[in-house]
Amino acid sequence: MAHTAPARTAPQPTHHPTFPLKAKLVLPALAGIVYGLWTSGIDRHAGPITGWNVLLGVVSALAFAAAAYGVHALAPRLPRELRAATWAAFAGISFGFLYSLTDAGVVKTVCLSLVITAGVLAVVFYRYYTTED
Repeated sequence: MAHTAPARTAPQPTHHPTFPLKAKLVLPALAGIVYGLWTSGIDRHAGPITGWNVLLGVVSALAFAAAAYGVHALAPRLPRELRAATWAAFAGISFGFLYSLTDAGVVKTVCLSLVITAGVLAVVFYRYYTTED
């Protein structure tokens, strides 16, 4: 009885992306839209919608989406400490800008932003430290 050679299969890719390409583009875009709407809403101070509110919302949405996409693209290449610090800085800066639009004092804005940054740093570092090899 003749034996046949095993069938050759194509090599399997070794890297599996966490998110599909569409999700890497759609998630920052949707978050940017929400951030832009939130920014323009805070800047209105319950007044009428003006061109400045709309412009601020659009520019904020574009900047937030670009920064979020950049962090998504850059973070996987960083060690866990820098990755956690990158996400924490992004969260702290994003919160700080929104809170500064409420006409709060500079010291209060900075202190609350540092609290948010420290909290995000602790949570994200813990997640990366316990799930990575």
